Amino acid sequence: MGRKVREQEEDAQIDMTPMLDVVFIMLIFFIVTTVFVKQAGMEVNKPEGETAVLKKKANIFIAITEDGDIWMDRREISVETVTANLEKLLAEQPSEVVFIQADSKAKHGVVVEVMDAVKDAGIDRVAVAVRS
Repeated sequence: MGRKVREQEEDAQIDMTPMLDVVFIMLIFFIVTTVFVKQAGMEVNKPEGETAVLKKKANIFIAITEDGDIWMDRREISVETVTANLEKLLAEQPSEVVFIQADSKAKHGVVVEVMDAVKDAGIDRVAVAVRS
C-alpha cells in the first residue's frame, strides 16, 4: 500500500486591497464633508452675558479689538472691506450666521458698522459673542 503524500498547502492570506479601497473612500468622504471654521484670528476680552445661548452652527467669526481693529480669517481688515471678505468666505462655505467677537471696551460705533457690513453681504443673522 502506498502512502499518500500531502502537498504543502499554501498559507491562507487575506487580500487587503478591498479594505484599503474602502478606507480611502471613507477618508475622501470625510475630507469633502468636513466643515471648516473661519476663526477671527484674534483673542478679545468679551463682555459677560447672563442670557447667552450657545450656537453650534457658526463657522465665520469677526473679532473687534479694544482699539477698533477688525480681524477676520486670521488677518486684520478695515471696515470697508468686511463685506468683500465676507462674500469671499461665503462663496467658499455658505453660512446662516456670523459671530462678532467684540472686546468689552470696543467702541459701539465700530461694532454697528461691522454689523451693517455683514448685513450688506447678505447675512441676516448676526450674533455677538459673550463670556458666560
